[in-house]
Amino acid sequence: MMEQIMNLGAWFLIAQVLGVVTICFEFASYQIKDKTKYFLVTGIGSFFWMTMFFAIGMATGMATQQSLLVASSYSTIRNLTFFGIFRKNTPKSKEFGLNFLLVMIVIALIAGTMTVVTSPEQVRWLHALGMAGALSFVIGQYLPGLHYVRITVVIYAAVVLLTQTPLNILEGEFRWNIMGIAIESAKIISVIVFYVRYFTSKEDKKPAIEFAAP
Repeated sequence: MMEQIMNLGAWFLIAQVLGVVTICFEFASYQIKDKTKYFLVTGIGSFFWMTMFFAIGMATGMATQQSLLVASSYSTIRNLTFFGIFRKNTPKSKEFGLNFLLVMIVIALIAGTMTVVTSPEQVRWLHALGMAGALSFVIGQYLPGLHYVRITVVIYAAVVLLTQTPLNILEGEFRWNIMGIAIESAKIISVIVFYVRYFTSKEDKKPAIEFAAP
């Protein structure tokens, strides 16, 4: 068993370590109601997510990881930028935040389309679904309330789950990327845990308003 793991290469093993770190941040982020703290935690998680995809690409071939690298890099920049914007919490910062969101949507459409077009033909449909899921999640993050972001992240995570299977891993051995699956599963499980706590808690549900878009 150990010999089989070592045969996967150092980059693949590095990816698993980065994946464990990502899981911790991703799970924690969807337990947070305060939007400023949420963007900080999910931004850090996105950075480790990005480095994990880079390591996987080094191990199995960069061609099938391109859209995921674009999405995770975009996510890191977006979330950390909005952390700074919401921390200031001024009328000017909120106006800048809305304009920044619109720019991010345009960039996502352009970059996502290019990535889909240049991806291997046999998995192009999967990357197209990923782009659609990513866009819905980006918009969901900034809609008022606690729920849109959690609904859209479940949809997005379900699509990304497919990219961590042999459907998308075209080079190297026929296998599943267990760590990638664990990360997306952690997001879905975190949302489930959040709602169990949300509906069983006796606390006032008014904090949901705190997550309103700028």
